[in-house]
Amino acid sequence: MHKGESYPGEHDALIDQPTWDKIQSILKESPRKRAAQTRAETPALLKGVLFGPDGAAFSPTHTRKGDRLYRYYVSQTILKHGAGACPVGRVSAGEIETAIIHQLRAVFRQPEIIAGTWRAAKKQDHQIDETEARTALLHLDPLWDELFPTEQARIIALLIDRVDIGTDGLQIHLRIDGLSDLMGELEGGKIRQAA
Repeated sequence: MHKGESYPGEHDALIDQPTWDKIQSILKESPRKRAAQTRAETPALLKGVLFGPDGAAFSPTHTRKGDRLYRYYVSQTILKHGAGACPVGRVSAGEIETAIIHQLRAVFRQPEIIAGTWRAAKKQDHQIDETEARTALLHLDPLWDELFPTEQARIIALLIDRVDIGTDGLQIHLRIDGLSDLMGELEGGKIRQAA
């Protein structure tokens, strides 16, 4: 297209028409719907960071009933010693991932976290000012839903050292150096969004 007029291409198509049509139909879906579909097919968001009250790791798993996929995390203690061996044996993946993401998004808006991240980042790059740190972290909150699930999982691994789950709630242990690294990525435009 040039100035509203279409001209035929001068080279052979790189992609066959059925593949092109399929890609175009996928791109017409909403980013949130595509992300939800992809998330069901990607590694678990909290793999390697979720631990139970006895210190045992939780592993991602799933089951299918008909066309429906049910994802959850199960304690290694339960897998080794059977039901009842851990007070928190399994948790819904969707519920706990949503809770963790909600908490992280709240963290990005906390002035003391922004200030602490800025101080940590300033040790690595003396030219970063607090306004840049605030802008970068505040930018991530609305951007989160547009990220590819694999990018969300990478950011979770970058930001979270571990999550301890107990009968009375969750405790999230953040990586301060991860926050400053993330801030640098946000400023450099290295975060990959879903199309």
